Amino acid sequence: MEEGPKLFKGGLAVDDRGSVSFVNDFDFKNVKRFYAVENHKQGFVRAWHGHKNEVKYVLPAKGSALVCAVEIDNWENPSKNLKVHRYVLSEKNPSVLFIPKGYANGFMSLTEDAKLIFFSTSSLQDSMNDDIRFDSRYWNPWDVEER
Repeated sequence: MEEGPKLFKGGLAVDDRGSVSFVNDFDFKNVKRFYAVENHKQGFVRAWHGHKNEVKYVLPAKGSALVCAVEIDNWENPSKNLKVHRYVLSEKNPSVLFIPKGYANGFMSLTEDAKLIFFSTSSLQDSMNDDIRFDSRYWNPWDVEER
């Protein structure tokens, strides 16, 4: 079994000139394209999008979002009881989330201005031939727990 999702943590340096955010442990090896996604409102869920072969990396460019990933056990009829990995990504805490091949992913905007950049290891054509969709509530990790 392949390793699961992994969060590459970054940092933020601030001085009298301004700030620099970074994720120094992330490299662009095998990345072939990228795209940015923004939802039209806070609380909107965009899910589930799976790939048997494509690897994705997710960078929070603006605002905050709940990003989730689930390893698919059966592409035709996945179990509804699979473990869902949940990550809150925020521009205020620089990081890059690694989502391995064999996973479905999705996200919910936690702020009105949430914008995520996805880096993909597949060309657009390869991705379109490896594109499996599930209903946005097939797994439902989208409730924010009050603490």
